[in-house]
Amino acid sequence: MEPLAIELKGIDKSFGLVHANRNINLSVRKGTIHGIIGENGAGKSTLMSILYGFYQADRGEILVDGRPVAIKDPNAAIAAGIGMVHQHFMLVENFTVLENVMLGAEDSQILNRSIAKARVELKRLEKDYALEVDPDALIEELPVGLQQRVEILKALYRRADILILDEPTGVLTPAEADHLFRILGQLKAEGKTVILITHKLREIMAVTDAVSVMRRGEMVATRRTSETSVEELAELMVGRRVLLRVDKGEARPGAVRLSVKGLTVRDGRGVTMVDDVSLEVREGEIVGIAGVAGNGQSELLEAISGIRKAVKGSVTLAGTPVDVTGAADPAELRRRGLAHVPEDRHHVGLVLKFEESENAILGYHNDARYGSGGFMNIEAIRAEAEDNIRKYDIRPPNPRLKTANFSGGNQQKIVLSREMERDPDVLIIGQPTRGVDVGAIEFIHRRIIEMRDAGKAVLLVSVELDEIRALSDRILVMFAGRVVGERLPDASEGEIGLLMAGVADRAEAAR
Repeated sequence: MEPLAIELKGIDKSFGLVHANRNINLSVRKGTIHGIIGENGAGKSTLMSILYGFYQADRGEILVDGRPVAIKDPNAAIAAGIGMVHQHFMLVENFTVLENVMLGAEDSQILNRSIAKARVELKRLEKDYALEVDPDALIEELPVGLQQRVEILKALYRRADILILDEPTGVLTPAEADHLFRILGQLKAEGKTVILITHKLREIMAVTDAVSVMRRGEMVATRRTSETSVEELAELMVGRRVLLRVDKGEARPGAVRLSVKGLTVRDGRGVTMVDDVSLEVREGEIVGIAGVAGNGQSELLEAISGIRKAVKGSVTLAGTPVDVTGAADPAELRRRGLAHVPEDRHHVGLVLKFEESENAILGYHNDARYGSGGFMNIEAIRAEAEDNIRKYDIRPPNPRLKTANFSGGNQQKIVLSREMERDPDVLIIGQPTRGVDVGAIEFIHRRIIEMRDAGKAVLLVSVELDEIRALSDRILVMFAGRVVGERLPDASEGEIGLLMAGVADRAEAAR
């Protein structure tokens, strides 16, 4: 049996009244891929942040290669051979790839020497691990899949033998995720140890050797992956049986609530991202948009919601035109019954420095129920926030807590509760379960179906093809900014995948 790369003994950590880790014991064997799963807020990221030196444990001991170590900061973790790729990347966006990789690891006072040496080493790492990326490209110009490669290259450049990845596929397309797992397999084959934090149980079953389950700050089980199942892991995570499929009846579509005709949208560089798109969504139905990320889905939702101006085209909301090429006002659209759950909760959906209760009314803060005459009714705001916390099982249940201190999945619930509880006529949702655990996914899917069954018109964008097929009553496929096909949810994954790849003729042949 392989020796231990990492051993955590009795790790305990509290943040005020929140007990994030409770007497955690964990053993990770060398040269393996070890999964750590749990509901959002279970304490997974806190535990790994302690291992990487971002936090200090209140009690407990860390052993690396059988030796006790004091990891007081990330530099100490790096010195111990530990690297970490965070869920939200730690990159300087206006630096190049090469500058980010070597930042803080320069080995000469003469910068040009460090740059030359780093360029040679980076080229070797790219070749050895199939992590090709232009070393002179600016980070801000790279898609998220390549940015993640840069984070992995940073860790390997610093000679990491133990690599922690926190929700690494949350922002990746299926093809990018497959490539990442091939890289992890290669790292394992070379004797490196990988700790994988993810909420996607199928990924756990596909790539890990062992998996540990956390629930409410405690380690409740460790299993050999070959000796467990998705169903058992889901039950261990949540503490109850979890429905792993979407249970829904037939849709009963009514009148058209959202109509889009000939919509064309360009990005900040002048590149056409949405090209002459037309669609309709009726009350009582869910229309899903499938496609590889970057094919115009984000810009489409932004134009419909009034965030981004369109070049041409029209949008009609409940029979009334929306001026999407001019002065469309998101606040006015909300008053007219349009709710929007944005894809990027951090930059568009939330203000992370605000309290949970403040984010719970964001965009609706001028509503009379929250105050008048420039004075806010704080008591009413917090009471409503507490009600949503109960309904959506937001953890920790504290409306005064800064939103930055909630896990990603609980942040998503804050956004969803804010928009869904407004009783909108039209709900547009981008990536509803990105970074969300299996128990919360079940809850979110059920709420979306309930919205449909209450007669709401729902337009859904997700890079998770399984999610699109499970929730949608009709599926539109986007490629290169255009709608290239429409299918019913019983269409095969292969057929929809061909449309997503832009191979419409082969998709027709596959019908």
